[in-house]
Amino acid sequence: MTSDDLIAIALGMPEARESAHFGKRDFRVGERIFMSLPQAGRAVVKLTPDQQLMAVETDPGLCAPVPGGWGLKGWTSLYFDGADGARVRELIGTAWRNVAPKKLAAASPD
Repeated sequence: MTSDDLIAIALGMPEARESAHFGKRDFRVGERIFMSLPQAGRAVVKLTPDQQLMAVETDPGLCAPVPGGWGLKGWTSLYFDGADGARVRELIGTAWRNVAPKKLAAASPD
């Protein structure tokens, strides 16, 4: 996976748009961020703490909690270089659903 692959996945989510947060690229639905690209080879996605725990346990080389308080809230580093595209797409979709308006998320195919 490349940054361009992740960008295409993120912008392919319904009503997603690109913006910036603290000088880093981010991807939002409405005003809520579901993914950012803080550095090469690493994205940060918005999972719930339970989703994060499951992702870290099942994909330890792919996922890790963001250090500090953000990580405790579910923000998860996604190390995507060489990662399985289907799994990355699934995690981005989960992050999108976590912040999308309920009506939009319910109408979107999984």
